Amino acid sequence: MPALLGELVPIASTSSKLGFPLLTFLVFLPAFGAVVAMLTPTRRPELARVVAYVTSVTTFGVSVFLLTQFDTNPLKPGYQLLEDHSWIGALGIRWTLGVDGISLFMIALSALLFPIAILASAKIDKPKSFVVWMLLLESAMLGVFLALDAVLFFIFFEFVLVPMYFLFAGILSVGFMHQHSTHVLTFDVPVLTDWAAAHIHGGTAKLLFLAFGVGFAVKVPLFPFHTWLPDAHTDAPTAGSVVLAGVMLKIGAYGFLRFAIPFFPQAAVDLAPLLLVLAVIGITYGAIVAAMQPNLKRIVAYSSVAHLGFVVLGIFALTTQGLSGGLFTMLSHGLTTGALFLLVGMLYDRRHTYELKNFRGVWKVAPIFGGLFVVATFASIGLPGFSGFVGEFLSLLGAFLTSRWYAVVAATGVILAALYLLWAVQRAFTGEPDDENRATPDIGIREVVTVVPLLGLSLFLGFYPKPVLDRVQPSVNALIRHVELNSNYKAPSVPAPAPVATQNEGAGK
Repeated sequence: MPALLGELVPIASTSSKLGFPLLTFLVFLPAFGAVVAMLTPTRRPELARVVAYVTSVTTFGVSVFLLTQFDTNPLKPGYQLLEDHSWIGALGIRWTLGVDGISLFMIALSALLFPIAILASAKIDKPKSFVVWMLLLESAMLGVFLALDAVLFFIFFEFVLVPMYFLFAGILSVGFMHQHSTHVLTFDVPVLTDWAAAHIHGGTAKLLFLAFGVGFAVKVPLFPFHTWLPDAHTDAPTAGSVVLAGVMLKIGAYGFLRFAIPFFPQAAVDLAPLLLVLAVIGITYGAIVAAMQPNLKRIVAYSSVAHLGFVVLGIFALTTQGLSGGLFTMLSHGLTTGALFLLVGMLYDRRHTYELKNFRGVWKVAPIFGGLFVVATFASIGLPGFSGFVGEFLSLLGAFLTSRWYAVVAATGVILAALYLLWAVQRAFTGEPDDENRATPDIGIREVVTVVPLLGLSLFLGFYPKPVLDRVQPSVNALIRHVELNSNYKAPSVPAPAPVATQNEGAGK
C-alpha cells in the first residue's frame, strides 16, 4: 500500500529556514519563566507575578508569530516547522515536534488563556507557587499539542493529568507491534500512523482504539466519563476553571484526531455510531442537568459537557464539515466558556457564593458587568454572529450528511442551551436587588481587560471564520483521505450548486 507520508507527515521545515528551533523554544519558554519565578524572594510575591506576566505574554507573542509562519497552502496538509532529534535511542524515543492545522489553534488558544488566567488571579493566596505551577502547566499543554512522538506526547499528557493506564498500554502495544513487524522500535507518530492503519485490523484494532479512546474520553469528558468535571470546576479557582475548560478538556478530542482515528481508521468507522450516541447523550444530558443546577458555576461546568458533545459529534461524523466544525468548536468553546468562568469568578469575589438565589438584581447595580455576562451568554449558546454558531452549525451539518438522526436529536441541545443559560441570567441578574446586592461594585478595568479580548475574538470569528478554516482545512482533508484509503468508508460529497444562467444567456435562449 502506498505510504501516506506526503499527506500526513512534515512538509519542508520552516525552522530550518529560520535557523531557530521555534517549537522547542515555545515549549520551554513558560518552564524557564517558572524557574525564574521560583528563584524570586518569597517576601516579594509581586516579582513572581511580573515574571509570570512577561513570560506568558511573550509566549503568546511567539504563538502569534507561529500563526504567521504557518503555510496555508491546501496542497501542503502535513506537519510544519518540524524538529526531530534523538532522545532515548535504545527505546526508539525521539524529541519530535511539529504543528499542523489540527494543533495550530489549540496552541494559540493555550497561549492566549494563560496570561488572562494569571491576570484574573491577581488576588489569589500564595501567588508565587500559583504562577510557578501555572507556567509549568502551560509548558506541558504546549508540549501535548506539539509532540509527534507518542511517548513524548504521553509524558506531556501525564504531566497535565492523572495517570491513564489504558492510554499508555495502547501506545506501548502499537510501538511493540511495529517492532515485531519491522524490527524497528519507534514511537514516531507519522510512522506509526502509516503502519498501524495498514497492518492492524479487526478485533485487535477495535481493542486498541478503545484503549486509546477510554483515556481520551475521560478527558473530553465524554458521557458517561464526565462525572469528575462539575466537582473539579466547583472546587477550582477561577484561573483553574478557565484553563481546564478552555484548553485541558480539548486534549481528549485532540487525542482522538491525532492518534485513535489515524492509527485505527476502520475501527473508528465501525465504532463511530457508539461515539455518536455518547456525544448526543452528552449534549442533551449536559443541557438538562445544567438547567436543574442552583449553582451558577456548576451550570457553566455542565454546559461544557454539552459543548464538548458537539465536538465529538463533529469528529465522528467523519466528514470535512464535521471535523472542521469540531475543531472550530474546540477553539470557540475556549473563548466563550473561558469568558463565562472569568465573569462567574468575578461575581464570587464580590458575593462569595455561586448560588443563583443570592445574585438577584445584580444587573441594576452593576450594569456593565451584567451586560458583559449577557454577551458571554449569547456567545456560549451560539447566537449567530458569534464563533459558537459557526462551530456548532458545521458540526451538525457534517453529522447530518452521514448520521441524520443523530444531528436532529443533537440540534435540540442548541435550544436547551438557550433555555438553561438565559434562565440562569434571569434568576441571577434581574429583579430588585436586596440590601447585600445593592453594594455590589461594577466591573473594574483589570477585569474588563481579561474578558473583552475573549468575547471580541468570538465575535470576530463569528463574522469571519476564514482565518481558522483556511488553516485547518488541509489537515482535515488529509485525515479524511487517510480514513478512506484505509477503511471501507467513503465520505459523502456535497454536490456543487448548479450554474445560474445570466440574464443575457437567458435572453439568448
